[in-house]
Amino acid sequence: MTIETIPGTSLQYYLVGFDTVGNERDEPQGKMSQKILDILSSQPIKDVFIFSHGWMSDVSGARQQYNKWIGAMHNNLNDIAQIKQVRSEFHPLLIGLYWPSLPWGNEELSSPVSFDSTSTSSLESLIEQYAHRIADTDNSRQALHTIFQAAMEDIAPDYMPLEVRQAYEVLNQESGLGNDGEGAAPGSDRFSFDPEGIFEATKAEPVNFGQFDLNGILMPLRVLSFWKMKDRARQIGETGGFELLTQLQKATANTVRFHLMGHSFGCIVVSAMLAGSKGHNTLVRPVNSVSLVQGALSLWSYCADIPVLPGRPGYFHSVVSENKVAGPIITTQTKLDAALGKMYPLAAGIRHQIVFETVELPKFGAVGTFGACGSGLEVVNMKMLSVDESYSFTTGKIYNLDSTHYICDTSDGIFVGAHNDIAKPEVAHAVWQAVLAS
Repeated sequence: MTIETIPGTSLQYYLVGFDTVGNERDEPQGKMSQKILDILSSQPIKDVFIFSHGWMSDVSGARQQYNKWIGAMHNNLNDIAQIKQVRSEFHPLLIGLYWPSLPWGNEELSSPVSFDSTSTSSLESLIEQYAHRIADTDNSRQALHTIFQAAMEDIAPDYMPLEVRQAYEVLNQESGLGNDGEGAAPGSDRFSFDPEGIFEATKAEPVNFGQFDLNGILMPLRVLSFWKMKDRARQIGETGGFELLTQLQKATANTVRFHLMGHSFGCIVVSAMLAGSKGHNTLVRPVNSVSLVQGALSLWSYCADIPVLPGRPGYFHSVVSENKVAGPIITTQTKLDAALGKMYPLAAGIRHQIVFETVELPKFGAVGTFGACGSGLEVVNMKMLSVDESYSFTTGKIYNLDSTHYICDTSDGIFVGAHNDIAKPEVAHAVWQAVLAS
């Protein structure tokens, strides 16, 4: 796509774009991956960093997130100095992945579009947008028309009309998403879709009557979009993401190290890049560190045996069992992440909010809430440290970092909470410490 410069610095990163099925986007000037390969062949690159944004990012949002994340890492001068002491030839190349992960909004290069909920043309535009995001079929469009028409008449009715519930059931079927429970592929690791239950569980939440807001009768659409983007993250990681990582590793010497960082559903992208299709692909060589920041993937994703489903491994267990990460894996958790604390279990089909003080781990829960859990893992649970403290990470272990003290800004609202509050010096410090340990 483009070569981006972090505002206020001379630091650059390469933005590589994928379409909805994981194909790298063709650009007038050629594919960005080829430009990266040219750089790797001509410059003394020693470390390659690959970042993946999460859910609800269009191109503009992806740029903003990368500017903040990479900018926060750039500002941790003590960490960089420490790495250069150990690795004097430290010369990084930075890559940001862009994948269409915004269920509603602009995924082009212009500014976001605003829709007037009383306009027929706007209704048709909404239908087309959601058809392309969830299921590009005539049945899907008809179902979406029923749902949006009902929302235009009454976005917060006392009960869900029968025709709306039936439309949601059609939309779910057209989406192709399964309901195969924990251990299944991300996107299908859920209970059966229950639009009426979701509607009832969120009736008390505030509704925006000024224009379409995905609360009220549209809340099940938000949930379905949530799960569809989870499925897309897996698909893009297993295809285009894995192919990109393979290309870069083949083009570089064994001494060139690779570091992966994902946020939210970007943690699925990163995990799928490592595992490959259904966990069966083989990397050229292990990557050197992995950082999963507020991961919107199952807490059982990496384990050998899911306690609530004995004998079934997590979908990404091959990342651990086949030693695809040579250094440490770190994860972050915060009690103030509403997107994972509320939305994740709701989307899985659980009507009641999961509490953080639960005695037993739930069947459905996110890494960004509970950390990586289950058998077959060497896990260390600890608090996220200040920038002045050293972690002493070691290879072969997963570190679940309770980050509530630092990932704490809830100004994004009741459905998001602190989910996006990750551009912090302390978060960057943890990532740098994982890089150092590798």
